[in-house]
Amino acid sequence: MADNLTLFTSIGLSEQKAKETLKNDALSSALKDAIAQAQSLHGVSGVDKAMGTLLYSMASRLKDIKRLVFLTDSIAQRKICTELQLAAALDFVKSYPQDPINQKEFDEACGVGVLITPEQIEDAVESVIRKHKEQLLKERYRFNMGLLMGEARTALKWADGKVIKNEVDIQVLHLLGPKTEADLEKKPKAPKAKVAENDVKVKKEEVALNGDVNTEGKSLMEQLRGEALKFHKPGENYTTEGYVITPNTMDLLKKHLEFSGGQIRTRFPPEPNGILHIGHAKAINFNFGYAKANNGICYLRYDDTNPEKEEEKYFTGIKDMVEWLGYTPYAITHASDNFQQLYDLAMDLIRRGHAYVCHQKGEELKGHNIPPSPWRDRPIEESLVLFERMRKGLFAEGEATLRMKTVMEDGKLDPVAYRIKYTAHHRTGNEWCIYPTYDYTHCLCDSIENITHSLCTKEFQARRSSYYWLCNALDLYCPVQWEYGRLNLTYTVVSKRKIVKLVDTGVVRDWDDPRLFTLTALRRRGFPPEAINNFCARVGVTVSQTMMEPHLLDSCVREVLNDTAPRVMAVLEPLKVTITNLPENKKSEIRVPDFPANEARGSHTVPFTRTIYIEQSDFREVMDKGYKRLTPEQPVGLRHAGYVIFAQKVIKDSQGKVVELEVTCSSTEAAEKPKAFIHWVSEPLVCEVRLYDRLFKHKHPEDTSEVPKGFLSDISPDSLHVISSALVDISVKGAKVLDKFQFERVGYFSLDPDSTTDKLIFNRTVTLKEDPGKI
Repeated sequence: MADNLTLFTSIGLSEQKAKETLKNDALSSALKDAIAQAQSLHGVSGVDKAMGTLLYSMASRLKDIKRLVFLTDSIAQRKICTELQLAAALDFVKSYPQDPINQKEFDEACGVGVLITPEQIEDAVESVIRKHKEQLLKERYRFNMGLLMGEARTALKWADGKVIKNEVDIQVLHLLGPKTEADLEKKPKAPKAKVAENDVKVKKEEVALNGDVNTEGKSLMEQLRGEALKFHKPGENYTTEGYVITPNTMDLLKKHLEFSGGQIRTRFPPEPNGILHIGHAKAINFNFGYAKANNGICYLRYDDTNPEKEEEKYFTGIKDMVEWLGYTPYAITHASDNFQQLYDLAMDLIRRGHAYVCHQKGEELKGHNIPPSPWRDRPIEESLVLFERMRKGLFAEGEATLRMKTVMEDGKLDPVAYRIKYTAHHRTGNEWCIYPTYDYTHCLCDSIENITHSLCTKEFQARRSSYYWLCNALDLYCPVQWEYGRLNLTYTVVSKRKIVKLVDTGVVRDWDDPRLFTLTALRRRGFPPEAINNFCARVGVTVSQTMMEPHLLDSCVREVLNDTAPRVMAVLEPLKVTITNLPENKKSEIRVPDFPANEARGSHTVPFTRTIYIEQSDFREVMDKGYKRLTPEQPVGLRHAGYVIFAQKVIKDSQGKVVELEVTCSSTEAAEKPKAFIHWVSEPLVCEVRLYDRLFKHKHPEDTSEVPKGFLSDISPDSLHVISSALVDISVKGAKVLDKFQFERVGYFSLDPDSTTDKLIFNRTVTLKEDPGKI
């Protein structure tokens, strides 16, 4: 013991820290091995305090002990020199549990060899301070200096935080000078407005569907009503910057107003060739929500112009998800409803000299620098005849297209309006063998439906000029197109093509696999639609593209489930406990509140017998400092039961694993109050529990600079952990698919559709807000 104490203090640990470490056998053993390995490279006196601190931190946080030598060598060789690098290294080895570790990938992930010079730090801090200079001068030392630190750290990921802080302090002092008496005065706290209990209840009840939810700041509806101030009023399209006015515009707007009555009219126009994802949730909330907030209407319009990829399940799935989020379309329409009218308009476009039949091949039309078509100036009558022949099926696929005589904002010349496809259509069968493209169809369907605000994501900005051009070329009412930033999440992919690959390769089961961020997957995982709407409200409506972290969505989910998911008790890793001072046939019914914070909301009963089950982690044979649950020396309370139990005997199997405890119990009134209360089950249901985590190891799995081998190489082996024999209290027996519960002290769970009468299956929706390791 004395030798180990000396060893630990020799690497810079204080005597107290060294003694605490010696109480933990596993940590002591790992740290000794790490020190020995480092000393083999540097000699007995070669491990200084900085290296020793990293070795201790590594040994105390490393889960997979087989990586100890690898990480120790990285620290000893000065590859890992900071806590930031160590954290990255621990994350890396956790993500790569199998040998061999790719040294190059490890070095890149951990910033090995990255040298941050003092000049770089000085420049980065100077840039951040310049950005916030006006606010700094205004608020002086009351300004949130952590913001400066955070932005500088983001710019220089591997820089030493202390050095950055010192540089921030120096430059702030140089800008503001020493603190004055006014700077030292405490900022007065704004008085909190008193809120009546009934008001609080009302606010909680405002968490509802349709995006009409109160969040931090403005609700989605308030935000969308605010957006109306930025947009044109119906009939005043011409007030929008960039809107193209023709001699017929005012007459067309007048007719539009007569038809619409000045009502806001929007549409949500998905392609029925895939399942909606989290990004679509923002589009749904924006299109339906903006109309709702301004007493307007919103269509659900299927852009069904590509028969090769459209299936009934996608039509149904899209409608289900829109309704699941709480929205009811004013009408469900299809681009195919207008196929005849679109064809007639194409003939009109040719007659006006704005379109022509072209015979360039598909590969020639790809990209932006395509050669001009030699058929661009062919006679109008010739194009009319050829287009009619296309309609009658007298050309092979790819042999002819109809192209529009316009240049798009991105420079693309003469986009295709119609192409030939000998594929039966989901709704029209074999009636058509030519199908309109998005560039041709979208604006014309908007015009036909008298849409006032054509809201779309930023990537469609390049199509805005062709949108206006086509409506005006045909002398039709022209809506206003307005682009907003799309919503993206880290650690996922939402591309239809990539999700298909994940399904086809067996990485996920289907489009509704709870590890995906399709809306069907989120529903299956147990995400309430209210939470998704709340999330969209917090993201807000911005022009810039938004990249959000999944934990922000998780937070919205917890807020809703905390108010709506009844509490039950479940044990994922059971440890049998026999209460020896209760009779063999002793059985009582314990009443458990569904919502302990408000017991008036209901309760359920669970049996309590001589045999109960607790979590294995709720018992430790060796008492650790700060551990508050059951040990041979320390009793623990049983939630809701009114008992405190005292460990009397530890029963182990042949491998030395604890398999059962014998305890005695005493009523909570008779016993001294325990330090903690734990959950338990008795006569429980045996259920399957699926614990989901991030599907990908990196934030941006589609970014080849981050994941050089592609997103399929970035799958996390820990994304799904199945517990086949979890124990859940009997009260969930009658649960229906997608019913949601909080397993006390464990997390939020939802009943999976795979459940049967013989075995229920629960998906973990999210962990509890508190740190799962909290004791």
